[in-house]
Amino acid sequence: MKELSKGMKRLLAVLMGGAILFNSFSLTVPVDAAGKNTPVIVGGPELAVIINGKKVKFDGGDPAMENGRVQVPLRGVGEELGAKVGYKGKTVSYTKGNKTISLTLGSSIASVDGKKVTMDTKAKAVKGRTYVPLRFVSENLGEKVSWDKAGQWVWIGEKNIPSTDDEQFKMKKLSDFSKYFKQSQALLKNISDEPYEGIKIFNTSQLPIQMADNFIIYDMYLVKLNGEDYIAVRSNENGSPIYHMVANNNVKYRRDGLNSGTKHGDGTITNYYPVLSTGDKFVNGVYMDNVDWKKYDLQTADYIAFRSVYPKNYIVAFTNPFK
Repeated sequence: MKELSKGMKRLLAVLMGGAILFNSFSLTVPVDAAGKNTPVIVGGPELAVIINGKKVKFDGGDPAMENGRVQVPLRGVGEELGAKVGYKGKTVSYTKGNKTISLTLGSSIASVDGKKVTMDTKAKAVKGRTYVPLRFVSENLGEKVSWDKAGQWVWIGEKNIPSTDDEQFKMKKLSDFSKYFKQSQALLKNISDEPYEGIKIFNTSQLPIQMADNFIIYDMYLVKLNGEDYIAVRSNENGSPIYHMVANNNVKYRRDGLNSGTKHGDGTITNYYPVLSTGDKFVNGVYMDNVDWKKYDLQTADYIAFRSVYPKNYIVAFTNPFK
């Protein structure tokens, strides 16, 4: 018998995950004249800067978009790029190796290695702090810069996305998380029905991250889809289920509400998982008439985990960012 391909294994993960938990829900969305679903989605990803595969949190403020140009706090970007930062009066300077850049607050004229150049934007004050044009500074310090339209991210340098298998991410004992699986023992085994060895906990600030073998999670955020709350997850694979881990309660198992997600031009896909689901009335395969699924509060979940083929030896879960 031939070994299943990775794609087929992931498909089986979706199907088996739902079968194990006897979970289901339906979603009604508007249909246009061509017969295609046209859901109304409100909300989206936040503007972010990724340097060498790591999301950066700048001291002094968040990145800002103005006239199609991303601006960032002057000191934070220089330090993240390994440059020496100077600040005198209204002039900001960056030095890295044999490269030097000087910008003046409020001016579109800059100096690059002693030569004057005209920028299509300016260094400026934002909420009392000096912001500089990210692309101009990064490229003139020798870094590669690309714009991620789907994620609203600026990628700088190499796209070295860390893996959950990396040694820096330590596995925790499943026994320390037993209160989350009292009514969902099936999730303590992988898709091959083998017991997990442990669990690894992450924060969404650590995204993007690769789940062991090739499955990359880029982002996770809340949206309104046809007026209802959904968790949006952008990744490079389609349809991996998620589940909410609630202490001393059954898990809240969720599958993509649009079945196929939203496909982006860069090959990534955003799946939308409902916060509320009628499937919560099923506990260990038994329909519970006394369960009011509409009263579930997302803030009661401590973690959000992924039900995927890989990794095979541990669960990947994220501390609930929506508390």
